[in-house]
Amino acid sequence: MAGSAPARRPFGFWICLALVVGNMIGSGVYLLPASLAPFGWAGVAGWLVTIAGALCLAFVFGRLAAAFPKAGGPYAYGREAFGPFAGFLVAWSYWVSLWIGNVAVATGVVAPLGTIVPAIAAHSVWATLAILWFLTAINCLGARLAGGVQVALTFLKFLPLLAVVLLAGLVLGRDGAAVLPPLEPARLSFTGAAGIGTAATLTLWSFLGLESATIPAEKVEDPRRAIFRATLIGTAATGLLYLFACSAVALMLPVDQASRSGAPLADFVARYWGAEAGTALALVAAVTAFGALNGWILLQGEMPWAMAKDGVLPRWLAVTSARGSPVRAYLTSSLLITGVLLINGADSSTDLFKRLILLATTASLVAYLVSALAALALGRRGRMTMGRPAAATAALAALYSAWAMWGAGREANAWGLALLASGVPVYLLMRRRGGPAPAPDGAARNLDKVS
Repeated sequence: MAGSAPARRPFGFWICLALVVGNMIGSGVYLLPASLAPFGWAGVAGWLVTIAGALCLAFVFGRLAAAFPKAGGPYAYGREAFGPFAGFLVAWSYWVSLWIGNVAVATGVVAPLGTIVPAIAAHSVWATLAILWFLTAINCLGARLAGGVQVALTFLKFLPLLAVVLLAGLVLGRDGAAVLPPLEPARLSFTGAAGIGTAATLTLWSFLGLESATIPAEKVEDPRRAIFRATLIGTAATGLLYLFACSAVALMLPVDQASRSGAPLADFVARYWGAEAGTALALVAAVTAFGALNGWILLQGEMPWAMAKDGVLPRWLAVTSARGSPVRAYLTSSLLITGVLLINGADSSTDLFKRLILLATTASLVAYLVSALAALALGRRGRMTMGRPAAATAALAALYSAWAMWGAGREANAWGLALLASGVPVYLLMRRRGGPAPAPDGAARNLDKVS
């Protein structure tokens, strides 16, 4: 109707913040203290390095979203800076990292529940699938409902981490520094199996998702302002919680106990507050992973929808429901997750988690590196404002991403290259069919609706 006000977009600042925080705080933070316990104070230094790199990346994504508030986030930025093929490779690797990583996140929902209810552990694959498809249905019902679920669950996520920080403060106030290992500067090497560099690589998994608010940019009210603020504030706040909560557990639990624990935060709470408190924290860990899975499922639909809208994936994935939800993209991604789960169903939760997060992290770093380079290229061409401080931050973000890829090791990078190569035939096929080409504004939304 002529003269009518445009429809209000379903996402505002708080939902964007919930996406950033909710997608970062998942199952990984509850397992990392076990991996970091042998590092001692080098683990703390590793957190500081990762937080600094994550803040540089958050700044870059915030500035890119302000200049180009388009759906797809890293895909849109790579396409703007380096053309459709580079954009496709970024989007392809990122999308595959989403549904592979979501297997690990879904596993993180069921694993802590299985320690409390053995029947869940005995049927973990089917329990995981039930949770996956329940949240897929939530997202198919519309972005506003999925965003509301994300906001509600995100605020719950802060509680266990804040409880650990509070408990650590009380113990330190009562017993003093005697509960901490001695600080030995000579052992703070940046290299080596127990060095700061290795610790920083391990902690990176917990920051994947800092770019989450950029993916559904076309659903965000005032995206230029909301996404920038949500990305920076969410990354900084989450990083501080990680630093204090995970470092407290890694330093204050006996190394032998922490390194063997399947739930180190719960063991830390149980040690000082009793077994009941530890069980309660294990339940909250499941809720935390549940919330993260909800946010990641939202992204696993938005990314292929943005690609299909631009003609680099089949257009039927760009069809939206009457509620504006990319139902076909959600269902396709969840079917792929189901296949990965069923194929790997015989593996233990821990083995499956470790294998998949390594691949997902490496694939995500491709998007991070290309986005940082895109900011530098677009700034140099005058397509976005990039003063010297902003350009220096983008350069640091690119260097950090490249260093993290190197730190992931040869095997992970080999799989990452294979992942990129697997998308080339898809790109060539779509190009033969007339893509990739930018769809007219709103074209995807005007395709035939599905109920």
